[in-house]
Amino acid sequence: MSKLNPIPRLQVLRIVVCILLLLLVSPAIFSGLNTESSSSYLEFSPGFIEQPADGVTIVSIQGFHFEGKGSTKKPARLVALDPLGNVLWVHNGSSVGARWFYDADPLPNGNVFVVATEPNGTLFYELDVNAGKINWIHRLPLIDTHDADLIGDDKILIANMRNYNTSTSLNDDRLLIFNRTTGLFDWEWKFRDHGFKKVGGGKYSDDWTHVNDIDLIEDRYVMVSIRNFDQIILIDLLTDKIVSTLGEDGRHDIMYEQHNPQYLVSSNNIPTIIVADSENDRIVEYELSNDGTQNWEPTWILSGNFSWPRDADRLPNGNTLITDSLNHRVIEVTPLGKIVWEVRSPWGPYDAERLSLGDEAFSSSNLLTSTDMGITGKYYLQDNNPDHLASNSSFKHTISSIFEGTFLEQQANWFSTRWTHIAPWIYPVWMSDWDFAGILIATIVLFLWFSLELIHKRKKILDYVKQKIE
Repeated sequence: MSKLNPIPRLQVLRIVVCILLLLLVSPAIFSGLNTESSSSYLEFSPGFIEQPADGVTIVSIQGFHFEGKGSTKKPARLVALDPLGNVLWVHNGSSVGARWFYDADPLPNGNVFVVATEPNGTLFYELDVNAGKINWIHRLPLIDTHDADLIGDDKILIANMRNYNTSTSLNDDRLLIFNRTTGLFDWEWKFRDHGFKKVGGGKYSDDWTHVNDIDLIEDRYVMVSIRNFDQIILIDLLTDKIVSTLGEDGRHDIMYEQHNPQYLVSSNNIPTIIVADSENDRIVEYELSNDGTQNWEPTWILSGNFSWPRDADRLPNGNTLITDSLNHRVIEVTPLGKIVWEVRSPWGPYDAERLSLGDEAFSSSNLLTSTDMGITGKYYLQDNNPDHLASNSSFKHTISSIFEGTFLEQQANWFSTRWTHIAPWIYPVWMSDWDFAGILIATIVLFLWFSLELIHKRKKILDYVKQKIE
């Protein structure tokens, strides 16, 4: 009886590599086939609804463009949701040439003031939510603006970034007040003139300050979020001087590249700021110390399964409306951290507002702080979404857990955070972090396999090339 010839070890290795590649890419393939056939990329869906929202919620979806080309599956839009999370209407940015949507402020007349950007400028306009038309629009040659506030009927307070001047080698990141009636700027405030160091923040010749939020406070002060300096400042419009600073460049234990702070005043007349501490994946409320030191002390911290939250607004009922950007959802939570309202977005929401409450900058005087409610302290998000309850097995958490307590802990946390905040802008909306990681690992394995095959067969290849040359 003849014996079966054993399979060569190299052939076994090739079979193992093929199986490994299949295992790595199959989750992404399955996700793609399943999502394509079962759902639309453009649909919002209600999540856990225990308590209907108090009115209509407006959500801005940032959108995605790369090298001038937009993704039809990640469009820039404004979406209005009813108290149960159902879509009432959608305003598509393509109708005005907008590529990115950022701030959306409810106006006293029930309309919405919108900030959006196009390739060479910024759009500011009033959207009539009932007629679905634009009442007025201004196109200004401001390269990148994430936030602006309408002051009265004829002035726009603007936070403008990415203003490096190649002719002077100076960065002109600035704050502005634009007069709609005259078409001129009534006020200009440049960061480089007020003590902000060239070596601080982001890259000086590119995105130095990334100033991403601006609000008029008490008709005299301007509150500004300077993301790349990890700071929120208050400026006196009468003197142009900075009168208060929350945070410090590089002090990530205080704030780390925050978004959309909201200014509150407690019943004891103590200034308070609630902010989406984005890179730290938490919401924090700070209260100004009354000892004359001008220090800000944390009074309420909400952490948990957040992924790059970029907006947090206190509501009249004491709850907080939070835009959880890379978990692709907007949630309302109680002061103790329980989710009572949730709407899932197909792609990165940026800002969320309750239409009936108006702009948060003008409605903050009657809102409760954590001190007012007697709930100061640290709380953990009580998540009701089954998809998010598995956060302990997320890519970010897994990488951080593996290296926790080792000499690589800091580097692992940095990598996992960067991955979570950058990767979703690259892979399709139907793909998860783990799917994308599998694709990348498979690509690396395939490259190494191909390289080893070339090395193994280098003599045959060289002989073949030599033969061809001869």
